[in-house]
Amino acid sequence: MQINKLDDQLAVSGQVLPADLAGIKAAGFGVVINNRPDGEAPDQPSAETMRVACAAAGLAFHDLPVTPGRFDEATLSQFRAILESASAPVLAYCRTGNRSATCWALGMAPVLGNSEVANALRSAGMLSDGLAQALAPASFGAAGKDVDVLIVGGGAGGISVAASLRKRRRDLRIAIVEPRTEHYYQPGFTLVGGGVFRQADTVRAMAPLIPKGVEWLRDAVQSFDPDGNAVITANGKRVGYRYLVLSPGIKLNWAAIEGLEETLGRNGVTSNYLFDLAPYTWQQVQNLREGRAVFTQPPMPIKCAGAPQKAMYLSCDAWRRAGVLKDIQVDFYNAGAALFGVADYVPALERYVESYGAHLHFHNNLTAVDGAARKATFRNAQTGDVHVQAFDFLHVCPPQTAPDFVRESDLVDATGWIDVDQASLRHNRFANVFALGDAISAPNAKTAAAVRKQAPVVAENLCRALAGDASQVAYDGYGSCPLTVERGKVVLAEFGYGGKLQPTVPKWVNDGTRPTRAGWLLKAKLLPPIYYDLMLKGREWLAAPAHH
Repeated sequence: MQINKLDDQLAVSGQVLPADLAGIKAAGFGVVINNRPDGEAPDQPSAETMRVACAAAGLAFHDLPVTPGRFDEATLSQFRAILESASAPVLAYCRTGNRSATCWALGMAPVLGNSEVANALRSAGMLSDGLAQALAPASFGAAGKDVDVLIVGGGAGGISVAASLRKRRRDLRIAIVEPRTEHYYQPGFTLVGGGVFRQADTVRAMAPLIPKGVEWLRDAVQSFDPDGNAVITANGKRVGYRYLVLSPGIKLNWAAIEGLEETLGRNGVTSNYLFDLAPYTWQQVQNLREGRAVFTQPPMPIKCAGAPQKAMYLSCDAWRRAGVLKDIQVDFYNAGAALFGVADYVPALERYVESYGAHLHFHNNLTAVDGAARKATFRNAQTGDVHVQAFDFLHVCPPQTAPDFVRESDLVDATGWIDVDQASLRHNRFANVFALGDAISAPNAKTAAAVRKQAPVVAENLCRALAGDASQVAYDGYGSCPLTVERGKVVLAEFGYGGKLQPTVPKWVNDGTRPTRAGWLLKAKLLPPIYYDLMLKGREWLAAPAHH
């Protein structure tokens, strides 16, 4: 076992065994941190085994498991707190020591500074390429420093447009403002809730995904000064730009439903819209053997408008396979007037609703949840009538808005969404601002497939603007929704503005009149590598804008 010292207080190593603890104690360590989840390897001692062995050796023990690639703020803060409270040197371990080193680096960088942390890792031989990029000096001083293109948001839109810009203009100085250290593959959350994907399949570390040559400012946006061509961050930095690209994502407004926040993740109340809750969805589906299952959909716009009913279909399919669907009453409460916004796909979906015995309730919006009593309150938008529905299982899709820091800015229209031209994706009032993704005002479906087509349009139009070229390419509103109607089959909806069908794959993959296994293969097997290996790397296969 090799021990790598990072500073006077902390060292990291690969897997520690009970037999190693006497030597660790003799080396002067007083605290051990386990950063490895149980069950990663057959010969791995459990956290409880290590806790007992550490106590016998006179060592304090902390269990802080980290899934590879997932370094959330709560874990980093807890790691830092353990170090700050320790009165003796600390040894942290995982499979190789890299996760422990990353926890220290990302947690201590705000305290010690990026350069000091990077130097310590380099001296210990533990400075990976991803960490080197994350800790590289971004040249943003206390007052900030101008860049050519400043991108707000490190999600699908922000990283994709950065990669597409780098593909076109490698001379541009580009920076991404993003506070999170994790990147989520949100299209996979539904499959986690359906027992198809593991939770770990839908998250990766942020640093390796930032395109090479793009600077990462690990900070949050506090406010905008579009007249002064600057963004003010939560840490008080003023960052100037020549062009601004906005892809801030969307806010899930849980607080808009009375009582919901207090009961999420308990009392059978769940949502595939949250990374942390999707596994709870699958747990509840497996546990339910009789009773009433309720699924909800709020008023539009929401991201992935098909997700609420996808949760219903996959749950019903699981119950049917388990032989218990006949004992479960399924209700779908939809604030809208139709099962899906594009009529061509509705007949195929209605056949599944009928086969599962589900009951549809249109114009009904969820307004309150009493988790302890297991009751949900709905209001009918047409009649104003209020209906209280008992449930044993409740899957909620919350109402959604642009993030608060966006809605409070001068960049939004009267409805609170970023005010862009729906074709060029250029701001209608600020010529050096572009936007894409879930927070824009364009009437397209808010899906990752839409972002995949939007990113090249933004990159191309921005580069033309930089070159003084007034011509523009256009985004046609393309969006895609693989409706997982059962495990192994998908109704693949592809459409643009006005609901116009825009199939991009052969009919045997995308036949809106029937579900296909090829559509499932696309959704479950092909789309994740397309996302990571093409879209996030600026490879615009079937997504490059048409040049006129």
